Amino acid sequence: MAIHIRRREFIATLGSAVVAWPVAARAQQPVMPVIGFLSGRSASESSGVLAGFRKGLHEAGYDEGRNVHIAFRWGEGHYRELPTLASDLAGLRVTVMVAAGGEIVALAAKTATSTIPVVFIVGTDPVKAGLVASLSRPGGNVTGVTLLTATLGAKRLGLVRDIVPAATLIAVLVNPLNSSTAAYLSDIEGAARSLGQNISIQRASTPSQVDAAFAEIVQ
Repeated sequence: MAIHIRRREFIATLGSAVVAWPVAARAQQPVMPVIGFLSGRSASESSGVLAGFRKGLHEAGYDEGRNVHIAFRWGEGHYRELPTLASDLAGLRVTVMVAAGGEIVALAAKTATSTIPVVFIVGTDPVKAGLVASLSRPGGNVTGVTLLTATLGAKRLGLVRDIVPAATLIAVLVNPLNSSTAAYLSDIEGAARSLGQNISIQRASTPSQVDAAFAEIVQ
């Protein structure tokens, strides 16, 4: 579900960034508008996202290095570092901040600034998360898109049962540091009780923990 994206305002913000600055301020500001890109992931595992992001900018008339600059900040799985990275981008006075990678990233961006426009993509309800006032009228400086994937736990469990109907135990791997995990687990645990399905919850937030979780799942 897309909430009030305000795409035209987003593009207009970029396009008017230079001309709107007072003459005195222009000497202190970069000529190009700057997009701050904040992610909890690493650049290497976000190649597909970046390709799509740059394609969208190109279609809107913006190409990195030609008429827009992108300042990247990667959390690389260290979610506790996100507030610092978001504050760093806010300190650069970027034109707009993109929060990619879920609710925890979007909340870090929102906390870091109340004036810089923030555009997010999350899988949870942004109203319940405290990101926006409502779906139709986000309010403030934050807007974006929600895929509502955090509510799909029950459907995913049902799909696994359809594929492997004889499964006596199904493992569920979650990231305990992700703010949407509690809602996701509540959804999937409720579905498991209704279906009479035994599940094993495995928690991992680092590559080594993921490896250990899969080893336990195999056992």
